[in-house]
Amino acid sequence: MSTENNILVKLNNAGYKQNNKWLVEGVSFTVEKGKIVTLIGPNGSGKSTTAKIALGFYKGIEGQVEKFTNKIGYVPQKISIDWTLPLRVNDFMLLTDKLSDDVVDEALKSTGVYHLKNKNLGNLSGGEFQRVLLARAISKKPELLVLDEPVQGVDFTGEIEMYELIKKISANLNCGILLISHDLHTVMSATDYVVCLNGHVCCCGSPTEVAFNKEYKALFGEQASKTLTIYEHKHDHIHTTDGEIKKN
Repeated sequence: MSTENNILVKLNNAGYKQNNKWLVEGVSFTVEKGKIVTLIGPNGSGKSTTAKIALGFYKGIEGQVEKFTNKIGYVPQKISIDWTLPLRVNDFMLLTDKLSDDVVDEALKSTGVYHLKNKNLGNLSGGEFQRVLLARAISKKPELLVLDEPVQGVDFTGEIEMYELIKKISANLNCGILLISHDLHTVMSATDYVVCLNGHVCCCGSPTEVAFNKEYKALFGEQASKTLTIYEHKHDHIHTTDGEIKKN
């Protein structure tokens, strides 16, 4: 790790071509310790491809990717599971890694699902399952955490709580987070830097800068910008893992 800064991964004019077609090109950004960088854009804009470029999944990419850490956690957008198998949450945590009970317990507690440790994976709600995936990703205390649509299957109130949890994890672990999301109205409040993609970088900067950028408005409309700038989450209540609201 460089002693001059906290950079974990750096993309410089990166891109990837498949079957002579660019999936994404000309992407540049850095992810630093304790910071959250969010990739937004319409479907097919290259968000997941960009994340996989950063992770080193592809060979023969355009541009450069510099990684300054190998301690990486990853939550993919899709995961194939045979839901008919009697697989408990604890078993799922241990599928590919040998983790101690203490490590598993700590990760599950960090994401608020320790009470589900012995529950069948197939009986979890969408929000509970996403929290288990997140627990699995942080179990080895990564320096870089890549989250591809981490709130899918979660209702609106659950989304807000999930983004708050992601911010807390970034602070507690001092890890950098590369986040992919289409939930523009909520994700902006949990983000330090935004990269808006549509096959290339349309615009980038702070959430406010992106919200007012003409390229962003062209993609998502004037109303999206208004929604982003007025969105504010009140903390006079808590959300359960099922998305229910309880007053403090």
